[in-house]
Amino acid sequence: MNTSLHSPISRPERVFVVGATGYIGKFVVRELVARGYEVVSFARDRSGVGSKMRAGETCIQLKGSEVRFGDVSDMESLKKSGIRGEHFDVVVSCLTSRNGGVKDSWNIDYQATRNALDAAQAAGATHFVLLSAICVQKPLLEFQRAKLKFEHELQESGLTWSIVRPTAFFKSISGQVESVKKGKPFVMFGNGELTSCKPISEADLARFIADCLEDPAKKNKILPVGGPGKAISFRQQGEMLFELLGRKPKFKSMPIEMFDVIIPVLSMLAKIFPKMQDKAEFARIGKYYCSESMLVLDPQTGRYDADLTPSYGNDTLRDFYKRALREGLAGQELGEHSMF
Repeated sequence: MNTSLHSPISRPERVFVVGATGYIGKFVVRELVARGYEVVSFARDRSGVGSKMRAGETCIQLKGSEVRFGDVSDMESLKKSGIRGEHFDVVVSCLTSRNGGVKDSWNIDYQATRNALDAAQAAGATHFVLLSAICVQKPLLEFQRAKLKFEHELQESGLTWSIVRPTAFFKSISGQVESVKKGKPFVMFGNGELTSCKPISEADLARFIADCLEDPAKKNKILPVGGPGKAISFRQQGEMLFELLGRKPKFKSMPIEMFDVIIPVLSMLAKIFPKMQDKAEFARIGKYYCSESMLVLDPQTGRYDADLTPSYGNDTLRDFYKRALREGLAGQELGEHSMF
């Protein structure tokens, strides 16, 4: 059943999804299947957090789609095991690097996604939908540069494109739920008001991505998107958790200046020991997320603007926190992104 608010003009039938087993990807597959598309999901034999999910479980999670196994980083595997010389109308990419490391970013956020674009063109697809990130608007990190490079190539490809740039996911701001529940303080940087975001649920984001196939207004557009309601600061996230627990807020403030000591040291060590390169990048990622809001950056003022950040969906962070405090965080595992 089509849950979009828009009636498709010329509805595509076959959709090829890469990154199908990722945090957002599996919800996108389910949404597309629910809307009646013929979906082919492309996945690794071992996928999920820590590559613990075997092929059989992958097929269960992506039920309703045809699951094909291979390696999106290998163009031959993508063509032979994925596309198989068949026609697809749309390719949807939910690929993202596992940890934001330098090599992994360029291998996945750029090269593997570029492979998916080349495969889309070979399959005769006319539309490519890309899950990107809102933070690429201020690129200071390798994964952001890798994503931007692909975004530019996609826009020059000749295909119809939709670039979705979501704000924070519920998962990305759920890391302290269990510790606060156990009585520990909520850890924040500075006064907790340095950054804000409009977090969006995986289900709402999947619906927005599926809408891109059906809504002409979402084609050949860069689409920033957040969840419903006002932007929320880090301190307000903590206050919400304590309120839902019926407890007095207890915060622990960390100085963001600590990154200005850690980053130069790790960067210097990386010049001597190449294996330290990713550790230096992880420290830069940490500082970025503690100092930059996940909102639209107003090019005229150079400031993040909540009013310019579109809201979408119905799932609220408050309801998510209620459920997480009651039922735990099953399905929200951060995996290698826990360092963020």
